Amino acid sequence: MLKIDPVTRAVIAHTPAPRKRTFEDFETAARAMREQEERKESLFRQAVDAEKNKNDLLEKKFAEALRKAKETPDTGKPLRDFDLD
Repeated sequence: MLKIDPVTRAVIAHTPAPRKRTFEDFETAARAMREQEERKESLFRQAVDAEKNKNDLLEKKFAEALRKAKETPDTGKPLRDFDLD
C-alpha cells in the first residue's frame, strides 16, 4: 500500500505486502529439509559411483582405440625426407 501526497505526487509512506509463507507449519518445513538432504546425498553417491567406474571406462576406451590402431595399417608415407629423422 502506498500513501501519496496529492499535491507533490510523492510517496509519503508505504506498507509492503504481507509475505506469503513458504511452509504452513514447522513439520512441513522440516520434512522438506530432510527430503532436500536425501536428494543431496543421493546425488553425491551417484557422483562417487561414477568416479569409481571412470577408471574402468577409460581403460576400456583406451583398449578399444589401441585395438583399432593395430588393425588399421599405417599406409601414409611421410611427405618429406626429413620427416623420417
